[in-house]
Amino acid sequence: MRTYRPADGGASREIPVKRAPAPVQEQVPGAVRINKRLADMGLCSRREADEWVDKGWVRVNGELAVMGQNVVAADRITVEREARDRQDQQVTILIHKPMGYVSGQAEDGHEPAVVLVTPQNHWNQDTSRTRFNFAQLKGLAPCGRLDIDSVGLLVMTQDGRVARQIIGEDSEMDKEYLVRVTYGDRDIDVQSVFPAEQLARLCHGLSLDGEELKPAKVDWQNPEQLRFVLTEGKKRQIRRMCELVGLRVVGLKRIRIGRVTLGNLPVGQWRYLGAHENF
Repeated sequence: MRTYRPADGGASREIPVKRAPAPVQEQVPGAVRINKRLADMGLCSRREADEWVDKGWVRVNGELAVMGQNVVAADRITVEREARDRQDQQVTILIHKPMGYVSGQAEDGHEPAVVLVTPQNHWNQDTSRTRFNFAQLKGLAPCGRLDIDSVGLLVMTQDGRVARQIIGEDSEMDKEYLVRVTYGDRDIDVQSVFPAEQLARLCHGLSLDGEELKPAKVDWQNPEQLRFVLTEGKKRQIRRMCELVGLRVVGLKRIRIGRVTLGNLPVGQWRYLGAHENF
């Protein structure tokens, strides 16, 4: 589809676009699908790329791209201004998720964190000039999970570029957590009795789901609280890591993703990612 704007200023409408069949390039060394190429160029996510192609906003060597088309490195890819305009309207939202909410789809009777994104819960100290409208909820998706019994920074975005940065298959963005723990029957001054060699294993030497975990930064913040910095995000990873060394997590809060911090954002409230901020 393409957007048609009448010269007399009348209402715009979507019209079908006829495209030639996709060139067959599966046998060409290095050929990849057009959506992957656009994502690898850092322009959008693969899902967004498919939408752009469907709307006629992408050209390959001057010809309209088609869904599933394969391209090679020598092909010249161009994107229409409409795609950029669409991205400029997309928002990224930071939520201070409370306990009891799930990150994604509702499950087991628990509400998804996106229900917190309302005008009433918008932080009154948000310095962004963006104004809330309900269209911003369409396609708003979490960038990574935060367990139902964990709190802290949750990023939700409409922008595939942001999602790719944080949770893309090649992302190594670090996330920082404060984790309160107990050890055996000790719930105070755990640091004094927890073996140093076990702390070293938390940093590197543990495996989950049959795979060795990437190195992590783990250190004591106070006698009952550890700081974790991870570059991966397996399901309930920190809790499971702690179980492997005899620790029990009694509180977990994410305070940073990349260069973006939770800061003073109150529990249950949200703000926009500012134009001056980036991960």
